[in-house]
Amino acid sequence: MSGRRFRAGLAAGLLVLVAACGGSPSESATESAAPPTPTISVAPTDGATEIDPLGPVRVSTSDGQLTAVTMTNEQGGTVEGILTPDQSAWKPSEPLGYGHTYTVTAEAVTVTGRVGPITSSFSTLAPNNQTKVYFRTTGGEELSPSGTYGVGTVVVAHFDEDVPDRATAEKHLSVTTDPPVTGSWYWLDNRNAHWRPANYYTPDTLVTLDADIYGKDLGGGLYGQEDTKTSFTIGASHVSIVDDNDKQVRVYENGTLIKTMPTSLGMGGSQTVAGKTITFWTQPGTYTVMDKANPVIMDSSTYGLPVNSRLGYKESIGWATRISTDGIYLHQLDDTIWAQGNTNVSHGCLNLSGENARWFYEFSQPGDVVEIRNTGGAPLEVWQNGDWSVPWDQWQAGSALR
Repeated sequence: MSGRRFRAGLAAGLLVLVAACGGSPSESATESAAPPTPTISVAPTDGATEIDPLGPVRVSTSDGQLTAVTMTNEQGGTVEGILTPDQSAWKPSEPLGYGHTYTVTAEAVTVTGRVGPITSSFSTLAPNNQTKVYFRTTGGEELSPSGTYGVGTVVVAHFDEDVPDRATAEKHLSVTTDPPVTGSWYWLDNRNAHWRPANYYTPDTLVTLDADIYGKDLGGGLYGQEDTKTSFTIGASHVSIVDDNDKQVRVYENGTLIKTMPTSLGMGGSQTVAGKTITFWTQPGTYTVMDKANPVIMDSSTYGLPVNSRLGYKESIGWATRISTDGIYLHQLDDTIWAQGNTNVSHGCLNLSGENARWFYEFSQPGDVVEIRNTGGAPLEVWQNGDWSVPWDQWQAGSALR
C-alpha cells in the first residue's frame, strides 16, 4: 500500500508540474502576439573598414518610419541623402570619398514610441595611388564640346599613371556616337588608349566620351580618382590626298575636290649620326592633322641631326600644319617653289608656297585626314600618328578586351 501511494503522489506531482510549466492557453497566445522591439540597422556595420566608396550604404528600420538621419565625415561635412517613399530606409545621394570615416546618426518613430538615436561609424578604403583620365586629340589638345573636329579624329584616353589592369580600365571607358558607328580601343602603351571607328566619321556626328573609373580597382593598388565625361562634334569632311607620282596635294571637302597644290616631299635616303640612322622620306600612310602654328621653330637637332651638319637646320617656318608626332608638317617654304610639283627636296615635310600653306593652315581642323601615297621609306607607324594606317583587324587586336 505505501508503495502505491508514493507512485500515485509522484504522478499527481508531475501533473501539477506540467500544468505549471505549460501556463494557460490565453497567456501563451498573449506572449506570442507581442510585437518585436523595433530596431534601426545601418550598413556597413559599425566599425567596418576598407569600405568601397561606391558600395551600398543603407539605414533602415524594421518597423515605423525614420524621422531623422544624418551622415557626416570626420571633418563635419554632411553627406546628402534620400528617404524611400514610406520612410523606412535612407541612402546617400552622392558618392563617398576615399579614406574618410563616416558617422551615421538615426532616429525612428513607431506606434509604441520613439526609437534611437543610434550612432554607427565606418571608414572607406584609402588607395595607394589614383589616376585620372584626360580625353585628348593625338596632338595632345583637350577634346571639348566647343570644338569642331575632322572625320579622322582619334580619341586619346590619357591616364596620368601607368595602368596595371588595362582590361578593367577599358571596361569603364565608353564612346557613344549619334549616328552610331562601330569603333574600338587600341592601347598604345600603359597610359594611352586610342579609339577610332572602323571608317571615317560622317559630318555632324556627335561623339560622347565617358570614363567611369571612380572607385574602380585598376590593379596594383591603383584606383580611379574621378570620372571624366565630355563630347564633341565632327565638322565637314576634309580629306587631302598627296600623291608622290605627280607631287600634288588634292584637297576634298565633303567629297568634292576644292583645291590642288604642288608640293615637294622628302628627298629620300638616310644619314647615320652617332650610330643613329636618320631617314629623309615622307612615309606613306594615313595621317591626321594634329595641330598648327605660325610660325614654328624647326630644329633638326631635335631628331638627332646637328644644326651645323651638312643637312642640319634651325629656322622659323610659317603656316605650319603638323600631321605626325615626329615632326612632319605641311608648311610654307618659298625657297623650294621651283621644286614643288616636280622634285622632292625636303627632309620629310611637305613644302608649299606661302599662299597655299596659309590656305591649308586656315582650312584645317584637328582630325582632318591627309593620305600620303606612293612615297618611299617604311610605312607610317601607329606611334607616329598613324592610327588610320593600322588595318581594322589589327586595330581591334590592340584592345585589352580581345
